[in-house]
Amino acid sequence: MSIGVSVRTTKFAARYNGIGVRQELSPQSPTAYSFGRWVQVKRTIYHNFEFYFIFVNKRIKFLNIEHNISRIKYLIKLYRITTEDFLIKISEGLKNPLTEKDVFGREIKISNLKRIDKLFNKGIEFYLNPKPINENKDASIFFRKDKFISELNIGAKKIVNKFEDLKISLNAISKLADIKIKRLIPIYNLTDNPVNVAEEIREKLYPEEANPNLRDFLKQLIAKFAEYNIFVFEFIETWNKKDTANINGFFLNPNVIVLKRQQKAFRREIFTLIHELGHYLLNEEEIEEVEVSSISKKDLTKIENWCNNFAYYFLIGDFKNTIDNIENATASNDYNFNLIEHISKETHLSTLALFTRLLYSGKISRTNYQNVKDDLDYKYQQKIDEEKKQKELDKLAGIKRGGSVPKPINSPLFVNTLQSALYGGIINEYDFCRQLNIKPDKIQQYI
Repeated sequence: MSIGVSVRTTKFAARYNGIGVRQELSPQSPTAYSFGRWVQVKRTIYHNFEFYFIFVNKRIKFLNIEHNISRIKYLIKLYRITTEDFLIKISEGLKNPLTEKDVFGREIKISNLKRIDKLFNKGIEFYLNPKPINENKDASIFFRKDKFISELNIGAKKIVNKFEDLKISLNAISKLADIKIKRLIPIYNLTDNPVNVAEEIREKLYPEEANPNLRDFLKQLIAKFAEYNIFVFEFIETWNKKDTANINGFFLNPNVIVLKRQQKAFRREIFTLIHELGHYLLNEEEIEEVEVSSISKKDLTKIENWCNNFAYYFLIGDFKNTIDNIENATASNDYNFNLIEHISKETHLSTLALFTRLLYSGKISRTNYQNVKDDLDYKYQQKIDEEKKQKELDKLAGIKRGGSVPKPINSPLFVNTLQSALYGGIINEYDFCRQLNIKPDKIQQYI
């Protein structure tokens, strides 16, 4: 038995701004839609667009819908993927792969539209909006910059696009709420000595009493950045995420820095933050996997070298002379390991970053550096294996361990901007909680 949907005896179930939801098969006579033939009706609303699903005898009739094809083509260009790759990705798990006709026709199955949104994460209403999108440099870094240091995968592009959208939203909110977020730190260039710049910026942004706890120190830095109108955001990658981003940080003009949460390597995240601060100071956008252990300066661009040097001198602070005057690291003095470990704890630079600096300055040979690096890698892997083994033992013993997903640190600048928008009626309490990733019953702590 075929089932149809009719509203006002037409073959459209819903219509909004010229975009309609069309049934897949022609409806039967008007008597086919009497109440006795309806078992259950569910109405799902995506903002102003209405979709009607009729469930009869546990059979679902999938609907076709008109959509804005130009928006799909816009995303394909934005993500810099070919149409063939796009079709392959949205066809994963299907016996019969989707074709251009399935996607770029005047109408599309809602199930196929959901597959597209699973790739781009824009929300169904994005593809239904009849308004065209212009390709402009303000919309995305992918239109502002042709090449990046890292070869970005789809997971990385999703993350960048997410925070680019957030940046645009914050700009709009700031204008509506009459919030002035001006740059308070001058722009530097590559001819400026990174050592001198680090000393100047350290006076402004380094916490007065640095917390020895790595996460708390990171939180202090994010708060100091907020005082100078620099947004800092973290993104979380769960262990079971399919499209894992192959980046750990990026800077978006004019004042947004984004970091990958390094739950087991906060020193690396701290270094990445200061490295991206270097990009902010130079006003040079970049998306990258920051590697503090790059052993050859010639492998890096001038900008990356400048940012790495700036990050090192910003964090090393008063221990600069100690490192500069340290004796050569050899097996006979145990590679100065105790001193390096002490400096690491005091500066929040990783031991590997410090040994890399010794390599740059000729204080350790490449062979000895590799020996140290191999030993550090072995100890780290040993620690991971021991934690994994303990987990398995706890599981066998029936011991439940807390494994909640870590929450990103919220920048005070972000919180203050949202508070102003909430007080001004620009956003509601639901949006306020969603943006800060907090439960509604915690809202009183923020307002």
